[in-house]
Amino acid sequence: MSISDADIAFTLELFEAVPNLTKRKMMGGAVFYSDGQVFALTSSSGQIYLKASGAFAEELAAEGAEIFTMTNKDGSTGSMGYWTLPDAALDAPEEATRWALRGLSFLQEGG
Repeated sequence: MSISDADIAFTLELFEAVPNLTKRKMMGGAVFYSDGQVFALTSSSGQIYLKASGAFAEELAAEGAEIFTMTNKDGSTGSMGYWTLPDAALDAPEEATRWALRGLSFLQEGG
């Protein structure tokens, strides 16, 4: 299954205030960049994830976000460090942008 144009448009609208926002379709979903830095992805099902680790991942978890996991060929579970965008931000571009900018700040600090 491949991501829909509507899901891509929704994510772009949600993050429209993120500086120099670009996207690229990849592996059935889409990856979103700010100034060339990957900060988010949308899965083929339309779920939006933010790249996070450390303290930023803890902040997301405290807001009910869940980590993206996948089942590897050997049956083990893996993760790439992406967390769901908190539900409260899904209908609030200002809140979504706040989370995105917070995540970008952590990424720039090496988080």
